[in-house]
Amino acid sequence: MSLSIVTNTPLKKPPADYCAPEDARWFEIPGGKDSGKTMFYYDIQVGTDEPEAIVVLVHGNPETSYTYRRIRDALIESNKSVRIIAMDHIGFGLSDQADFEMVDMHHSDNLLQLVRHLDLTEVTLAVHDWGGPIGIGAFIQDPYRVKNLMVMNSTIFPMPKKGLTYRNYPHRILTWSLFPRLYPAFAWGGVAATAVTNGEPQGVLRMIYNATGNTLGHIMNTLPRNSPEYVWSQSLRSTANARSSMRKVKQTSRWGYGYRYNDHSYGVQDNSEFYRLMQERVPHFWRDCKAAGVFGQWDPCGKDEVIAQWHEALPKMKRLTRKYRDVGHFVEEKKWKEIAEDLIALNFS
Repeated sequence: MSLSIVTNTPLKKPPADYCAPEDARWFEIPGGKDSGKTMFYYDIQVGTDEPEAIVVLVHGNPETSYTYRRIRDALIESNKSVRIIAMDHIGFGLSDQADFEMVDMHHSDNLLQLVRHLDLTEVTLAVHDWGGPIGIGAFIQDPYRVKNLMVMNSTIFPMPKKGLTYRNYPHRILTWSLFPRLYPAFAWGGVAATAVTNGEPQGVLRMIYNATGNTLGHIMNTLPRNSPEYVWSQSLRSTANARSSMRKVKQTSRWGYGYRYNDHSYGVQDNSEFYRLMQERVPHFWRDCKAAGVFGQWDPCGKDEVIAQWHEALPKMKRLTRKYRDVGHFVEEKKWKEIAEDLIALNFS
C-alpha cells in the first residue's frame, strides 16, 4: 500500500521505506507565517505498552526525515519500548512547499506548534545540521519537555573561526556558502543529492564530478526513484523550496552569530535573538541532561572546537561522544548504527 499524500510537495512518489502508511501523520500548522500549511511527520510506537522512551528526530538542510530511515529501523529492530517521531519541515520532503525564504527560526516555530499539539514530554531530542537550532530552538521554549539530547554535526554556538569554517569548507576555492550563489534554483536539487549522499571527505575534482552527474540527473529527472539521491533532489524540485533551502546555506558563514536578510514577503528577518536565547538557556536548563554527540570531523560542525562548546554547555556529553575523522557532515548517513546504539544507551542504561 502506497502513502497517500495530502500536500503540494513535489516529492510525489517517495520510496517504499520512506514511511509505513499506518505511521504517517499530517499536522495543519495553526499559527505563524506558515499558518494553514500541512506538515508531514511519522509517529511510530514499538510495542503495545506505554513507551519507556520518546525519540524525536529533527532533520536539517537539504535533507528530510528520510535521512533517519536507518536509525529509525534500528530502533524498531531493537524491540525496545520506544516511540519514534520525525517530521519533514515545510519546504522539504512530504510537507507543503515553502512560500518564503525560511531559516531555522521559522522552522523552529512550526516544530514548537507540533510539539505542543502532541504534548510531548520526557523526550530524547536528536538533532542534525540545521535541525540543531530548529529542534533546540523549539524545545528550549518549553525546556521541561526534554530529558536527553543527541547532537549530530550541529551547533547553536558561534562557529569558532579556527580550522574549518563554511568560508573554507569543503575546499578553499569551492566553499559551501558559495554554492547557492553559483547554482540557479532549478538545479539546486542536484546539490542536495550530492551533499547528503556523497558527503565523505573528497577532493575538489571528485566533488565537481559527483555534483555534475547529480545535477544533470536532477534537471533531466533521471535519478533512480528508489534512491536517497532522488528523495533529496525531488524534494527541492519546486523553485520555492529550492530558494528556501538556498537561503539556509547562505547563512552558514554566520552560523551561531545571527543572520539578517530581506525576504520578499516579510521584509527584514533577523535570527540573532533566536540564537542568543538558545545560548543562554541551554546551559541553564539542560546542563544536567544526559547527552551524546556523534561528529563527522571533515566538517566545521564536527571540529574539536565545536565539540568543546557542547561539552562546556552539556558536561555529561563528555561521557558519550564519538568522533570520526573520515566522515563528513552527514554523519547519520554513515554511522547510523552507532547513533542508534547511543540513543538506546541514553534511554535504557
